Amino acid sequence: MNSQPDNPSPVKELFDQLMAVAISEAEQGLAEGGLPIGSALGDRQGRILGQGHNLRVQQGDPMAHAEISCLRNAGRRSNYDQLILASTLMPCCLCAGAAIQFGIGTVVVGESRNFSGERGLMESRGICVVDLNHAGCIEMMASFIARHPQLWNEDIGR
Repeated sequence: MNSQPDNPSPVKELFDQLMAVAISEAEQGLAEGGLPIGSALGDRQGRILGQGHNLRVQQGDPMAHAEISCLRNAGRRSNYDQLILASTLMPCCLCAGAAIQFGIGTVVVGESRNFSGERGLMESRGICVVDLNHAGCIEMMASFIARHPQLWNEDIGR
């Protein structure tokens, strides 16, 4: 017997839509020779407001994490509390801080197995954090770390 509902909830569909964009961004980053971490910012009506991927390697910019690139691409907003930030990997201190600073209401992550990140920090500041435990995100990051440990350890993996 299938325990999954035939019709996924609208919230799950929204999270899956945002994660698909984030995964596409992560794949683009990997194809460019960078880290496979992607992000997307959307509203509750399903509109994508911004997207980006980690550009540390490509731009030589230590601040160009996926979530930061995504937020830059989304531009200024007067209010972020009803928005959803999706990331293929649990945000680090830098990116969790950005989510806190802007008051983002929900952060959806592909995975936290390869990097546990700052879930507790975000939740302590009132952000709803949803970990999808996405097999594709887990595999993409694990494979990258195994092939490029020095690049991973240069920034976030320490």
